[in-house]
Amino acid sequence: MVLDVFSAICLIGGALSCLFGAIGLLTFPDVTARLQAATKPQTLGLLLILVGTAVQLNFSLATGLILVGLFQMLTAPVLAQLIGRAAYRTDSIKRDTLIIDELGERIEAERHRSG
Repeated sequence: MVLDVFSAICLIGGALSCLFGAIGLLTFPDVTARLQAATKPQTLGLLLILVGTAVQLNFSLATGLILVGLFQMLTAPVLAQLIGRAAYRTDSIKRDTLIIDELGERIEAERHRSG
């Protein structure tokens, strides 16, 4: 009974997190904000759904879900970093809204070294 309630809370929380991430992905104004909505709540939502499912399964079956969660946690930040850099280099980001622009400083330093 307790596991069923815990599982239900995790599944509903994960679904809500994914829903809010999708709404943010559609409504946020620029690429950087959309990247936050595409990675953080989606990863949290998936992990909550996996935990809610894993507590209902045998341990041998739940280990596969653990691997799925680890893979998501490893790939989502890397993909967000690559998409963010590509968006920055193609001027898809409003640079005037950035408080600190470390990538711009690094790109300028690389241009001066090579040129």
